[in-house]
Amino acid sequence: MASEISGDMKAGGAAERYVLLEGLSAPVEIRHDVWGVPHIRAGNEPDLFFANGWVHAAERLWQMDAARRRALGRWGEWVGGEGLASDTLMRRLGVDQVSRANYDALSPETKAMCEAYSAGVNAFIAAGELPPEYGLLGETPEDWEPWHCVVVMRQRGMLMGSIWFKLWRAAAFAAIGPDHLNLLRYEDGGLERFVVPQERQDRRWTAALADLAPAIEGLSRLFGQDVTGGGSNNWAVDARHTTTGMPIVAGDPHRAYEIPGMYAQIHLTGGDLDVLGLTVPGVPGTPHFGHNEDIAFCVTHAFADIHDLYVEDFSGLPEGHYRTETGSEPATHRQEVIRLRGEADVTIDVWETRHGPLILGGPAEGAGLALKSMQFRPDDRSLDCLRPMMSAKTITAFYDLMEPWGLIDHNLVAADRQNNIGVQVRARLPERDRLNGWLPVPGWTGAHEWRGLIPFARMPREENPATGIVVTANNRTVPDDWPDYICTDCHPSTRANRIHEVLSAKGPFAPEDMLPLLHDHSSAVAREIAARIVARRPAAGAGRDLVNALEGWNGLMAATELAPTVYYAIRQQMTRILVARSGLGAVADSEIAKLPPGISPLTHLWWALPDQLRRDDTSLLGQGGDWNSVIDEAIAAVAADFTPRSWGEAHHPSFAHPLASAFPEAKAWAPDSAPVSGDGDCVLATGGLPATGSASVYGPVAKYIWDLSDWDNCSWVVFHGASGVPGDPHYSNQNGPWSRGELVPAPWSEAKVRALTRRRTVLSTQ
Repeated sequence: MASEISGDMKAGGAAERYVLLEGLSAPVEIRHDVWGVPHIRAGNEPDLFFANGWVHAAERLWQMDAARRRALGRWGEWVGGEGLASDTLMRRLGVDQVSRANYDALSPETKAMCEAYSAGVNAFIAAGELPPEYGLLGETPEDWEPWHCVVVMRQRGMLMGSIWFKLWRAAAFAAIGPDHLNLLRYEDGGLERFVVPQERQDRRWTAALADLAPAIEGLSRLFGQDVTGGGSNNWAVDARHTTTGMPIVAGDPHRAYEIPGMYAQIHLTGGDLDVLGLTVPGVPGTPHFGHNEDIAFCVTHAFADIHDLYVEDFSGLPEGHYRTETGSEPATHRQEVIRLRGEADVTIDVWETRHGPLILGGPAEGAGLALKSMQFRPDDRSLDCLRPMMSAKTITAFYDLMEPWGLIDHNLVAADRQNNIGVQVRARLPERDRLNGWLPVPGWTGAHEWRGLIPFARMPREENPATGIVVTANNRTVPDDWPDYICTDCHPSTRANRIHEVLSAKGPFAPEDMLPLLHDHSSAVAREIAARIVARRPAAGAGRDLVNALEGWNGLMAATELAPTVYYAIRQQMTRILVARSGLGAVADSEIAKLPPGISPLTHLWWALPDQLRRDDTSLLGQGGDWNSVIDEAIAAVAADFTPRSWGEAHHPSFAHPLASAFPEAKAWAPDSAPVSGDGDCVLATGGLPATGSASVYGPVAKYIWDLSDWDNCSWVVFHGASGVPGDPHYSNQNGPWSRGELVPAPWSEAKVRALTRRRTVLSTQ
C-alpha cells in the first residue's frame, strides 16, 4: 500500500513530497538534483535497496518490464507478430529456467538485496501511478520477483560478442565457400593494441584453411550442397599524469540509442554503503560504472569468446537422436506456446543437445546448430559481485571479488585513492581450442569440447602498468600467444590507439581535460580512405566537384562539415560494390542470418573493407576486379545522386521508442536530439548502420569523468535524460550537453547534493 500525504510544500527552494509506504523500517530521503538524478539516503541497506527499487519503478518501470518480457520470450504479448522471432529464440535459450537456477545459487546477502529491491518496485506498482506505455497497451505490470533482477541483468548483455562473428562467417561460407573466410574479420589497422599487457602491439593470428577443415566439414553437413551458391571506451591515468595528485578515470559506454536509455544515474547512501554511478533499471546497485569513497570503476565490452556453436548431425538416426563420438544420444524436447497480441498463439518445438539448445534447424532438417554459452550456465552467480564491489577500498580487493561474474564479458578498469590503476577481463571462460573461435564446429567428433573453465587466477589482469596509463576500447584483450585462448574477434585498435596517443603526448591532465578526448572525432580510417578517393578524382564533372570536398581534409568527422558526408557516402557505396562483387549479398536471405537481431553483410563488410583496401587485396572483387575501379564506380554513383548536407544533418541521431513500430502513437515518445560529430571509427563513436543510411543509431549512451582527488568534481551525462517517463521534465534535458560534448555535475557530498536539490521526496513507513 502507498499513499501521498502532501505534494507541493517548499523548503529551501525545493519541492517536497511525502509518501507513506509499507515495507520500510525508517524514513528514506530522496533528493533529485537539477538534472533529475536521484540521491537516496537511508538509515540501513534494506531500506536503501527498497528505495532503489521504488525510484527505478517511478522513473523506469516500463523499461524494466520491457527488458523482462524480452528476455523471457514474452515481447510478442505486447507487440504481436514482430516479436515472434526474438521470443522464439529466447524460449529456445531457456532464459526463464536458467535465471531461476542462477537466483537459487546466489548468496543469502544477494538474495536479501534483490528481495528489498523488488519490494520497493512492487510498492510503487501498488500505488497505480503507471507510465503512459501501459495506457497505450491496455496492460498493467506484473509484480516484480527477486529472480527478475537476474533476468534483466542477463538481457542487457544477451548474446553480445563472438556468436555473431561466427554466424556471419558461417553464413558467408554457405555463399562463397571457405577460401576467403580470413578476409571477413573486422580490419586490424596493421598492428593490434592489447588490453593486457597494455604496452604491447603485434600482428594477429589467422587460422590456416587446413586448420579449419573439421569446422568446414561440419558446416557442409548443415548447409548441404549450397556452398557455392561499433564500441565503448574507458581509460585511467595515475597521479604522474594529473594535476590533482590522484588518478582520473573516464569513458563512455556505447550502445544502441534505446529509449529509455539503458543506464539510469543514481546515488545510493545507507548503512555502510555510499556509491554513485550508472544503474541498470531492474537490477539493484551500480554493476558497471561508478565510484565509492575509495575507488572508481567502469567497463567496456571485452569481446571475450564466451559462446560456441556446434553443428549437430541428426541424419539417418532414430527421431530426435544426434551423433556423438561414441554413438548417438537423444536430444531433449519440449514445446513452448508463444502468445502474440492480436494473433493466434504459436507453438514451437525446443530441442537441446549435450552442447545446448538448438537455435537453428533440428531433427526434421537432419542437422541443427546448438549454442553452448557461458551466459546460460545454471551455476552463474554474477549478482553475488554487486554488493561487495560497491564498497571495495582498493583495486586489488575489487578485482579479487569478481570470480563469480559470467553474464557478460568486460574490460574492468579501476583506480583507487592509493594511486593504483588497473584493468581486469571480468568474465568466466571455458578452456578449449582457439579454432572454436572461427566457425561453428562439428558436434559429433569430441574434438572441440570444453575442458573445464580457465581458473580465475589466470584471467587477464594488470595493475599499475609502467606507463601509468590504462586504455580499453573493445580492442583485443590479449596477444594470440597468451597461454589461454581468450578471443578471436574484436573491434579495430583505432580508438585505443588514438586515446593512447593523446594521453601519452599531453599532460599533466586536469579532470576537465578529459572532455575533449571523450568528444574526439578524429578518424584515421577516414583520412586513409579519403586519400585513396582523392587520388582517383575524375578530370571533370559532378564526380570531380564531389571529390574536391575531400581535398586537404583532416579526417575530423565534425558535425558542421561537408567532407565527412562525402567520405561516408563514397565508402558506403564502395561497400555496396564489395557486397555485390563478392556474392555475399545473398547471405542476408539465409536462415542463419535471420536469427534476431539479424546479420547484415553490408555492415560486416563495411568494417572489413579498410584492411582489404590498404593491402589492395582483391580476393572478394571477382575476376579481374581491382580497388581503383571500385572507387571510380563509387564516386560516379554517389555524384549522380548526392545532396550536399553537413555531417550533422546526414548523421543526425535516430531515437525510436520500442513500441513505435506496433503503435504509431509511441513515435512521439522518442525525444529529438541535437546534431553530433563522430562516427564508428572515432573515439566519439556515434556509429550508423551502413545498410540503412548515415544516421547515428548507436553511440555513447553515457559519459563520465571520475576525479579521485575530489568526488564533488566528478561529472557525467546520459544521452537523453535521467527519467524514462515521456513528458517528464528530465526526459531529454541532458541531450543538449551530451550532443555538445559537455557533462553535468555529479554531486557527492551531502552539502553539494543539498545545494543542487530541486525536489525532495521522503518515503516514510506507516
